[in-house]
Amino acid sequence: MVQETTNAPPVDDVDVRWMRHAMALAERAQREDDEIPVGAVLISADGDVLGEGWNRNITLRDPTAHAEIVAMREAGQRLGNHRLLGSTLYVTLEPCAMCAMAMVHARVARVVYGARDPKTGAAGSVFDLLADPRHNHRVQVTGGVLGEESGARLTAYFRGKRGKASPPQA
Repeated sequence: MVQETTNAPPVDDVDVRWMRHAMALAERAQREDDEIPVGAVLISADGDVLGEGWNRNITLRDPTAHAEIVAMREAGQRLGNHRLLGSTLYVTLEPCAMCAMAMVHARVARVVYGARDPKTGAAGSVFDLLADPRHNHRVQVTGGVLGEESGARLTAYFRGKRGKASPPQA
């Protein structure tokens, strides 16, 4: 059911560069706010940063403050527009249904994510909201960019929260 790349160009150095930036934001989520380490950065068609963010739902007491939403809100404020046409959103974890639908409504052109989310992923893992033909806009999806690294950070975070040691690195 899940394809790692759907209607999108192959993963390239630009995708890796921006995913590394999103991963640095994920690290800030954990270090600065003790939030689940998910980071996101929204890039314009011209390659400029429009918005960035990391999970802030606990810190802001806001269930909608996922990394993607924080980045899109910042971009909307910066652009003075709720439409984020031609943009690409890089996020370290596959978007949930809320974030996926926000991308559809904002007309984000493309999402590139790191780790798949087998519990709530809405870009092909559990749901495939971004490709649903009933929507008036489709978001191109590229998944798995630095996915193992992103997934390992999340696994280590949750193991630490549960008091379990991480397995030794090979």
